[in-house]
Amino acid sequence: MSTYADRLSALRAQLAADALDGFVVPLTDEHMSEYVGDYAKRLEWLTGFKGSAGAAVVLPAEAAIFVDGRYTLQVRAQVSADHWQYQGVPQTSIADWLKDHAPKGGRIGYDPWLHTRDWVKAAGEALAGKGAELVPVTANPIDRVWAERPAMSPAKLTVQAEDLAGRNAADKRQEIADWLAKEGLDATVMTALDSIAWTFNLRGADVSHTPVGLAFAILNADATADLFVAPEKIGPDVAHHLGNAVRLHPREAFAPALSALAGKRVAADPERAVAAVFEALRKGGATIVTARDPAVLAKAIKNNAEQAGQRAAQARDGAALSRYLHWLSVEAPKGELTEIAASDRLRAFREEGGKLLDLSFDTISGAGQHGAIMHYKASAETDRRIDPSSVYLCDSGGQYADGTTDVTRTIWVGPGDAPAEVRDRFTRVLQGHIALARAVFPEGTRGGQLDGFARQFLWNAGLDYAHGTGHGVGAFLAVHEGPQRIAKPGSGQPGTEEPLRAGMFLSNEPGYYKPGEYGIRIENLVLVETREIAGGEQPMLGFETLTFAPIDHTMIDAVILSANERDWLNAYHAKVLEIVGPRLDGDAKAWLTEACAAI
Repeated sequence: MSTYADRLSALRAQLAADALDGFVVPLTDEHMSEYVGDYAKRLEWLTGFKGSAGAAVVLPAEAAIFVDGRYTLQVRAQVSADHWQYQGVPQTSIADWLKDHAPKGGRIGYDPWLHTRDWVKAAGEALAGKGAELVPVTANPIDRVWAERPAMSPAKLTVQAEDLAGRNAADKRQEIADWLAKEGLDATVMTALDSIAWTFNLRGADVSHTPVGLAFAILNADATADLFVAPEKIGPDVAHHLGNAVRLHPREAFAPALSALAGKRVAADPERAVAAVFEALRKGGATIVTARDPAVLAKAIKNNAEQAGQRAAQARDGAALSRYLHWLSVEAPKGELTEIAASDRLRAFREEGGKLLDLSFDTISGAGQHGAIMHYKASAETDRRIDPSSVYLCDSGGQYADGTTDVTRTIWVGPGDAPAEVRDRFTRVLQGHIALARAVFPEGTRGGQLDGFARQFLWNAGLDYAHGTGHGVGAFLAVHEGPQRIAKPGSGQPGTEEPLRAGMFLSNEPGYYKPGEYGIRIENLVLVETREIAGGEQPMLGFETLTFAPIDHTMIDAVILSANERDWLNAYHAKVLEIVGPRLDGDAKAWLTEACAAI
C-alpha cells in the first residue's frame, strides 16, 4: 500500500469485516521484546513511527499513538497529525483513552500474543465501565492486510562459549530446577528471548542488534527442558551443545505443550509472558503460579568472566570511538560531513577492530536540532550536514562476543568556542554524570533513589530531561536489560524499585535537550561493585566506570566544576590514556593525548 493513510483505511475495513470497533497495536512481539524482528514491526508499518517503544489504537473515526517523553519530537516528525492523535505516557494510558473514546457497546480487539495479562485486565475493566468489550483475536488483523509482511528470520542459533558465559548451561538449568523444587513447582515457562539465550548459552540473529533467537522454553524440576524453535535454526553444534536433557520441538508446538500441562504447578512471569500463555495454561488445567522469570536476576548479576569480557570489549570499543572522535575533529569543521556519513564511518572504525558482530542499536547521529530528538535515527529524508560551530551528539554501541557497549559523546564542531549557554548546559550534565559515577550507597538502594544525583545540577538551573538516567545492559545480549534501572520514581519506567546489586551493568547518561536547537548527553557504562568504607557499619556499593573515551574539553565551563569534579575528570582522562592510548598511533594518538590533558 502506497501511503500510511491507505494502510489505516485497509485496517479499518478489516476491522469492520471482523465485527470489531477498534484494535490496539503495541510495539512488541510474542516475547514482550523491546526490539523486534521485522515481521513484528506492525506499529511502524501502520503509522511510520520508527521508535523502540510505543502503541496505537485505531477506532472507526479516530486513532491515537502513544509514546513517552523520549519520542515526543520523533513521533511528530514521523506520524501524520492528519490521521493520528499524539498521546504522552504515562500521563495518558491506552486504557484511559479507550474509556473516553471507545463507542458504547463497542468491541475492541487485541492480539493476546502481544499483551500481558495485567494489561488485558486493566483495559477490559476500563472498557466495561463504558459498556464496551475487549475482544481477543485469533488472527491479527494487521497481518491480514500487510501483504508484504516479512517472514520470521531463518538464521541459525550459535553457541556462546563457556569461557565467555562463565557458567555452563547445565549448571544454569540445575539452579532453576533447584528453585522450582524449593517452591514446589513442576515447571516454569520462559518466553523472554534474552532469558532463553542466557539460560541455554545460545545466541542468535533474529532481531536487529540483539543477538537472540526466536524460541520459547519450558524448564522442568528435573533440570530437563523443552525448547520450542524452528528446526532449521538448529545445527549439529547447537544440538550437541544442548544434549539429551533439552528436548527440541517446533516453535508452533509451544501453545499445545502449555495446554498439556494439566495438573502441574507451573510458574509464569506476568511481566514477560503474554496473556495467551496464561490462557493456554488455564484452559489446559495447570495450576498457575505467578513468579518472575528465574533467569532475569541471575542474568543481570554478571559473573567474573562476563565482567572481564565487558572490560575487554569496552577497551576495544573505546579505541574505535576515540579514532572516530579524532577523525571528526578533522572532517566535521570542513562542513561537508553528513549525519549518515559520520555514523557509517564510526561503524567502519568498529569493524576495523576485527571483532564487531553487530551494532547494539541504531546509531543516533544527531547534528544541531536533531540532537534534541533523544532517539533520532538519520534517514535519507532527514540526513543533514554537521555544520561548523554547532553541537553534534552521537550515541552508539557495538555487539562483541565478549560484551555489549553503549556510549554517548557530544562535541562542539569548531571553529570557535561553544556559546556560553551550551557550555553551561554541557557542564551541568557532566556534573550530574560525575555525581552518579562517584556515588556510594548502601546495599538495598534502588535505582530510583539515585536518579536525582544526576539531575541536581540541571534542576538548580530550572532544567531537566525526559528520559531515564540509566538502564541495565546485557553481556553480549540486549543493550537494554532489566530488571534494574535508574530513573525517576513514578516515571512509569519499570525497574526503578529494583535494588542494585554488585555485578550489574548499567548506563550513566544524563542529558539536556533544547528542542529545535541542540541536544547534549554524556554516557558511560558502569559496573555495580562492593565498596569497603573504613569505619563503615554496613555493606556499601559504588560504581566502576567501564567506558573509556575522551569527553570534549571545549564544551566544559571549568569555572563551574568543583575541585573534586575536576579531579574525577582528570583521573578519568588519565585512565582513558592508559587503556586506549596503547591501541592508537600517529595523529590519532597525539590527538588523544591532547584531548585527555588535565584541566
